[in-house]
Amino acid sequence: MFYETEKNDHGLEFNPFKSLVIPRPIGWLSTLSPDGVVNLAPYSQFIMLNYDPPCVMISAGAHPDNNRLKDTVRNIEQTGEFVFNMATYDLRDAVNKSSTFVGPEVDEMEMAGLTPAPSRLVKPPRVAESPVHFECRWFNTTTLPGYKPRNNASLVMGQVIAIHIDDDYLTPEGRVDVLKIRPLARLGYYDYTSVESVFELTPLDEGEMAKQRRKGLVGEAAGKNG
Repeated sequence: MFYETEKNDHGLEFNPFKSLVIPRPIGWLSTLSPDGVVNLAPYSQFIMLNYDPPCVMISAGAHPDNNRLKDTVRNIEQTGEFVFNMATYDLRDAVNKSSTFVGPEVDEMEMAGLTPAPSRLVKPPRVAESPVHFECRWFNTTTLPGYKPRNNASLVMGQVIAIHIDDDYLTPEGRVDVLKIRPLARLGYYDYTSVESVFELTPLDEGEMAKQRRKGLVGEAAGKNG
């Protein structure tokens, strides 16, 4: 099949685009309103942008009720802080419950039966049940125009200023045990998946180029003067 995205003339019940860009990690973000109300919401349009410094980004559409900014975006812009909590298979029901559209006065962390844990450098709390957290500082929001104004999206970018990892999820070799964490990821429609298998593909570069590639694994920029 073929279709033009602006015409959206695919003839299917649901737009297939989201089911083709998969799997997508979930940005399960906790924020705090200026009045001190905790907000927790999952975003499947979430990505790592850079590692020096480490940065992440979410894309959030408008609230379906009245096209206002979603509470997550508004809180981030008003306070300048947010926390990424890793969504896992074991937490899937809580992740789903926290996606419910409720008023800004509702604490979704409490609603989902989760435990708030204090952060070190930012004010929004962490989800204690999650094994991994990023404490983040907001630095920019860009509006991505939609084909229709009501479909505009907010691209919210932040710098990761601190990382928490539960030691139970580190291997004796000092690597993150992804199979034990079982991170949750979004597919298309209402479908999800979790990491159940891992395999390694080692780059074929040798000598100096192999050394440069390794720099990326340890968090350094490639290049002799990096």
